[in-house]
Amino acid sequence: MNLFQSLRQFVVGAPLDPMSKRTRHNLALVAFFAWVGLGADGISSSNYGPEEAFKALGEHTHLGLYLALATVVTVFVIALAYNQVVELFPTGGGGYRVASRLIGPNAGLVSGTALLVDYVLTIAISVAAGIDALFSLLPVTFQKWKLIVGLAIVVVLLLLNLRGMKEAIRVLLPIFLGFIVTHAVLIVYGILAHAGEFPRIIAATLEETHATISVMGFAPMAAFLLLAYAQGGGTYTGLEAVSNNVNVLAEPRVRTGQLTMLYMAASLAFTAGGIILVYLLWGARPVEGQTLNAVAFGAVLKDMGFDTPLAYQSALLVVLALEAGLLFVAANTGFLGGPAVLSNMAADSWVPHKFRYLSTRLVTENGILVMGVAAFAILLWTEGSVTLLVVLYSISVFLTFAISLYGLCVYWWRHRTEARWLRRLVLSGTGFTICVGILALLAYERFTAGGWAAILIIGVLTGVCLAVRRHYDFTKLQLHRIDAQFENIPFGSVTEPPKPDRDAATAVFLVGSSRGGGMHALLWVQRMFPDHFRNFVFINARAVDAHSYGGAQDMEAIKVEANVSLRYFENFCHSNALASKTYLSFGTDPIEGFIDLCTHVREDFPNSIFFTSKLIFENDNFLIRLLHNQAALVLQQRLHMAGMQMVILPMKVET
Repeated sequence: MNLFQSLRQFVVGAPLDPMSKRTRHNLALVAFFAWVGLGADGISSSNYGPEEAFKALGEHTHLGLYLALATVVTVFVIALAYNQVVELFPTGGGGYRVASRLIGPNAGLVSGTALLVDYVLTIAISVAAGIDALFSLLPVTFQKWKLIVGLAIVVVLLLLNLRGMKEAIRVLLPIFLGFIVTHAVLIVYGILAHAGEFPRIIAATLEETHATISVMGFAPMAAFLLLAYAQGGGTYTGLEAVSNNVNVLAEPRVRTGQLTMLYMAASLAFTAGGIILVYLLWGARPVEGQTLNAVAFGAVLKDMGFDTPLAYQSALLVVLALEAGLLFVAANTGFLGGPAVLSNMAADSWVPHKFRYLSTRLVTENGILVMGVAAFAILLWTEGSVTLLVVLYSISVFLTFAISLYGLCVYWWRHRTEARWLRRLVLSGTGFTICVGILALLAYERFTAGGWAAILIIGVLTGVCLAVRRHYDFTKLQLHRIDAQFENIPFGSVTEPPKPDRDAATAVFLVGSSRGGGMHALLWVQRMFPDHFRNFVFINARAVDAHSYGGAQDMEAIKVEANVSLRYFENFCHSNALASKTYLSFGTDPIEGFIDLCTHVREDFPNSIFFTSKLIFENDNFLIRLLHNQAALVLQQRLHMAGMQMVILPMKVET
């Protein structure tokens, strides 16, 4: 092991065996851990979503009562609707899979790109809001350091996730539970302590509502209230995280996912709705350098008896530190969900296929790195402004919500013969109407305040994905044509083929899932070296990627497919009186897998020469090399360094 490998293993941990059932069991999340790892995104939004909505009311704080009620209702409507997504798509993918399967691939693409932006912003806004909470304890002069600290936290979370999701969750679990306990106590006390104020507040709210309508008119007041409600749209973000990541849940996945969604909806509705009521009951107003939570909970703590400076500062420190910690847990959701969406999109060829690959720690390393770098960049661009990030965040989230819920409406309309279809259609339709309303209001009213950036980013990503898909579709067509050329090659009639001779000249073919590439190499060798090779060995190192590592059935399927592919080549050789043998391995790195197999083959057959095919494009450039791995060239270099000879056979792809 060289120095780089040792350092890498120290940072991200020792490799895991993807074929071990115990490994899969240890990585899968039960409902409680899923609530922590995935649900934290939803509940943490109560630290900035209600504040943005309440501040948007300005002097009309009496409307906060309507906001609290609307928040609770909206949370449960969206959560119950997304329970259907968990049920219909138990392999994960969430909004992306819903849109792709129920509406069409282009709708899925838009939903997928919006989800990617959503998860990048999940990291950025959670870190920014967490830093705001921590710096509420410090003098205003310290505000200039917020951005640097936020960027450092993004890097730390990235490294944690490279080690694996459960390790990250275990580190953050105490913070999550601490937040739940402390905020439940503060909210319950804050509401009960002023419970006697409710009759007066309700009467005052109704009275001031009538007065506001008489001055502004009903339509302008309703529009004003709806805009404040939409500005708090960040409150509902994170509800889709479970449906996007069903594949990482413990069996039975659907039940685990729905239970997790129940935990998430109940905790978010209680926390977000309760915080708005605390703002209203305790007359919270913005203070420079402090979050509204710091102002409101500070007043509650003093009333609870923490009235000495030391006791007050200590208690507030605990509360705000746990808020910040939970927000950092929520940022972790972006590192879980974003790579999962990239993996699903890679499986459909919208993004480079390398986003399906797993690292030695069985995490989608490429996706985690992209999420981290993108969050770092957008945090730097927005300078950590939560108000700006909320606009960007809400537009991307509610675009995904709207597309997904429309897809559910389409599904239940097409399946009107199923039980309870009407109830589910009404639920999906209600959620769709709410999400479209919030999206339209934000896009219109906040277009110049950052909404344009979210729309532009999603549009550009969609265009890039279309170009990537076009290239992969073209390449796939060319490979099908190559495969078709070898479909009608007749098998021989030999029933007792010769056995391999260890000391004879041996041609070893590194093959993949394409029969055309393997047959192209085999026939080329026979034509160029007639009667020279006596043994024909076929080896395949299959990559266990994110798409295939969904569960036991998926792993069995990849084993069967790989064996069938190798048996085809072996049977062809045997039928033509050629001695043949196959070797197969599974791992997360196909390069290392092939190197190990080649070493093993050379021990069995000392006189071996290795052959493989490589796609050659007429107009080769950086983008094509990015979309296609350069495995053949890397393998050739590695084998040559180990004293093994390898020949690369070009397969020209027309343009």
